[in-house]
Amino acid sequence: MIFIANILALIFNMTLTYLPFELQLKHPFTIAKFSRTSTPLMLLKIEHEGYTGYGEASMVPYMGESHQTAINFLKTVEVGQFRYPFNFEEITAYLDSLAPGNPAIKAAVDIALHDLDGKIREQSCWKLLGSDPDLMPVTSLTIGIDTPEMIIKKVNEAEACKVIKVKLGRDSDKELIKTIRTVTSVPLYVDANQGWTDLQQSLDMCYWLQEQGVQLIEQPMLKTDLDSNAWLTQRSPIPIIGDEAVQRLPDVEKAKGVYHGINVKLMKSGGMYEAHQMILKAKQLGLKILIGCMSETSCATLAAAALAPQCDWADLDGPFLTTNNPFKMPVFKDGKYLLSDEPGLGLKQ
Repeated sequence: MIFIANILALIFNMTLTYLPFELQLKHPFTIAKFSRTSTPLMLLKIEHEGYTGYGEASMVPYMGESHQTAINFLKTVEVGQFRYPFNFEEITAYLDSLAPGNPAIKAAVDIALHDLDGKIREQSCWKLLGSDPDLMPVTSLTIGIDTPEMIIKKVNEAEACKVIKVKLGRDSDKELIKTIRTVTSVPLYVDANQGWTDLQQSLDMCYWLQEQGVQLIEQPMLKTDLDSNAWLTQRSPIPIIGDEAVQRLPDVEKAKGVYHGINVKLMKSGGMYEAHQMILKAKQLGLKILIGCMSETSCATLAAAALAPQCDWADLDGPFLTTNNPFKMPVFKDGKYLLSDEPGLGLKQ
């Protein structure tokens, strides 16, 4: 890969280069309100005195980022001011001061700096973040809304995973689950992506899904409808998880009483540092934690996997759902990622 643009570093001989990239999906990815066949990425390298840190921004459409917004943001970043040892709290504040929003490209910078930090310190990122690899949860593989024939094909392709995550939010929800149950009995997670609207029907669906072996439900109703989500959470036999409603650290406290737990994603939180802070805050508040992903390569997947042992569930399936991952697949066994002792993310090309 040739990284095509360079940002001048002012201090410490630190440089940042970036590469726009289009990540192709194995199958059209359809959820409650839209469908896509690829995802724009920005791949980063930050280099300092012979060490290289890699980062990634996955810019899914609903978040409003693009190659152009990412480039515009990166042009404002002065990486030479990131003094070593890195103060990630200050770096996060600095990136936020440059422009509101843009969490995915901010995450790319944060991930690259964490990878660089681990390599300089000759420590793996998961060790520096205090994770225990023995506590790694299984990761689910997501199946988008599709025809019964394609659903069965996708389930058969998911045999390496011990949990399947199902996208719901349309009138065909029960048919989709029944189709999956004709070919597998593995546990299920479901994500309605704000697609449910009727409270009683939603509650009835929760009980029916429990009978089908569903273990959690993500964002059943509109993220702005706190009362309806709270009503369902109070009555559901299955944990209700806030996703679109929980973007960054201040949202965690707002989730208390509205959801049983939160979905932490690096592309929402602005990177590994704030994702870790969200996990710690959620534990303090007694909230369950799912660590998830967008459409991502091995780079962002390994960054999230470094934090996954601190979470209750994982949904880090990006490399399984794509066809042109530019990095080697992370080591995966018995439904779980295996964390290596290599410095930084442990990313391989």
